[in-house]
Amino acid sequence: MKLFAFALRPYDELGYLDALSRELGFDYDWTADYPTPENARLAAGADAVSIITNPMTPELLSAYHDLGVRGLATRSIGYDHIDLAAARRLGIRVAHAAYPPEGVANYAIMLMMMALRKVKLIDRLAEAQDFSLAGKIGRDLSSCTVGVVGTGKIGATVVRHLQGFGCRVVAHDPFPRADLVDQGLVTYVGLDELLAESDAVTLHAPGLPENRHMIGADELALMKPGAVLVNAARGMLVDTAALVDALESGHLGGAAIDTIEHESNLYYLDHSRDVLPNRDRAVLSALPNVIVSPHMAFYTAEDVENMVRSSTSALLAFSRGEDTPFEVR
Repeated sequence: MKLFAFALRPYDELGYLDALSRELGFDYDWTADYPTPENARLAAGADAVSIITNPMTPELLSAYHDLGVRGLATRSIGYDHIDLAAARRLGIRVAHAAYPPEGVANYAIMLMMMALRKVKLIDRLAEAQDFSLAGKIGRDLSSCTVGVVGTGKIGATVVRHLQGFGCRVVAHDPFPRADLVDQGLVTYVGLDELLAESDAVTLHAPGLPENRHMIGADELALMKPGAVLVNAARGMLVDTAALVDALESGHLGGAAIDTIEHESNLYYLDHSRDVLPNRDRAVLSALPNVIVSPHMAFYTAEDVENMVRSSTSALLAFSRGEDTPFEVR
């Protein structure tokens, strides 16, 4: 198999891909550039293309198909940036990545603690040598009720790891997990009840169309005054405009988000000298009680290696005409 990787990071992903090529026996070429119609020709001669969270439009997919590409894998769990209908029409098989849930789960808990303890405000004022205490009092996670929305692999790991803090945990998921209930780790409730009872809410639902804006104005109004919202899942889960309103009104105590709506072609690039066309991110970043991190909850050595390995193994399976658990069907 010959693989071409777009948007490959030379400082981490390249080393893993190179080692994997020797281990599993395939050829590859790569570029750090994001895929565009103009550079699609770079994939000429490749059987498969590897991408990250780059939008895969019908135009791009058609260009790859014309070059002989029959497999596409994204080095991410999410695949909502790929036009799956267009890929199916063209006969291009699509795969996504998998990695251990601990990295994202622990990052979400870290964001939760930072929001509850007002770390952003404390850090900002400390830089200005304001070491006073007024307005900086926080909440201990151990005393909180935490609501976990979505108990897949990552959400379930959050539930388990929160046990060490001694907090009460409630969860919402269309498919409750008997193992979590049987171990006495969580109580499943309806979404409205979870929002009304929780001091902190963390989102771990998938980025499916039916989940778009699952947290909107009505849901935010149900949350406890002073509660915090954490989103290390998908930006589209939260109505950003409604979130800004809830924060500006003082109803929410804070938010910590690792992903935001309309973030395509924004992250993993140096935009330090650019005027960014994302006002929502600018507004949220300006608020003293909101943490906005650049979609990097996944970014651990363990997770990156697994992202490269799982997505590449799927492309190898495609080249052999085999099934793979990483295929998006």
